[in-house]
Amino acid sequence: MSHSNNRRGSFITLEGVDGAGKSTHVQWIVECLRDCGVSVLSTREPGGTALGEQLRQMVLQMPMHLETETLLMFAARSEHIRTVIEPALSRGEWVVCDRFTDASYAYQGGGRELGADRIRTLEQWLHPQLQPDRTWFFDVPLEVARERLNRSRELDRFEQEGQAFFQRTRDGYHARVKQNPQRFHIVDSTRPVQEVKEGIADQVRALVRAWREAPVPHKP
Repeated sequence: MSHSNNRRGSFITLEGVDGAGKSTHVQWIVECLRDCGVSVLSTREPGGTALGEQLRQMVLQMPMHLETETLLMFAARSEHIRTVIEPALSRGEWVVCDRFTDASYAYQGGGRELGADRIRTLEQWLHPQLQPDRTWFFDVPLEVARERLNRSRELDRFEQEGQAFFQRTRDGYHARVKQNPQRFHIVDSTRPVQEVKEGIADQVRALVRAWREAPVPHKP
């Protein structure tokens, strides 16, 4: 795998409401990047570390106050950034993450109606400089997402929420897209999987090309 010790890696995230088809594409995007010759780390939120995975189980299964839920999400994220994401990016690896802080804006800020201000405060505290370089937002009508979820498996406490919650969550994502149009790319996840893959593959190759062609910053 070729990557420069001086060139910082690229941070890629995938977002979407439960049932949007996002997770279907994570491993495939990782393989697509590896085919382009870059070193890749695949991870997820909440999770990505031993502590984060334990917090994930708590957040997904145990009833708790909204503020507790939000703080646990960011506690898992803090550990994740410091022990996994930042070290990998510094080594020149690409990081592909299934959800990141946009999910907190959408789920806790939107779905749970906490609002964006407290999420923004935590984001500024924990990772003021770190933002994804590209975010693919997998979007489908809510009825499609619900139908996919109902076919899958036992649902966690987020997936069991009602229509209004998911509408607010989806609206939260769309608000993030409007605020960060250069970073986000909306993927119409109702299209056939192969068609979605081909569109993303073209973007992956373009991202790698641009990354390789960018000047390497000189370290003092």
